[in-house]
Amino acid sequence: MGQSIKAQEVYETLLHQATNESDKATIYYQLGRIKRNQGEYQEALSYYEKALAIRQQSLPSEHPDLGGSYNNIGLVYHNIGDYPKALSYYEKSLAIRLQSLPSNHPDLGASY
Repeated sequence: MGQSIKAQEVYETLLHQATNESDKATIYYQLGRIKRNQGEYQEALSYYEKALAIRQQSLPSEHPDLGGSYNNIGLVYHNIGDYPKALSYYEKSLAIRLQSLPSNHPDLGASY
């Protein structure tokens, strides 16, 4: 747990220093992963949604990073027991990954 707190502090510092939206999306994504791993699901969801919003504005609709964002939001909903929402996000992730990744890519396999 101590290392994740240090990582969170580093990412928060980087977030305040970030000047472009792409960097902010990556930092929000990583903060979401930290919070999800700590079991702080509402905070994780907030970070993941911020990352997704930035990525939706700056990336093509079939970009693999969007698939990752949808997948991680699905994981949070799964963790809190909202299975219909989790499934919805997993399906969005899978659709993007099917379009954008080769058939042998590990992220595509993880979507099944």
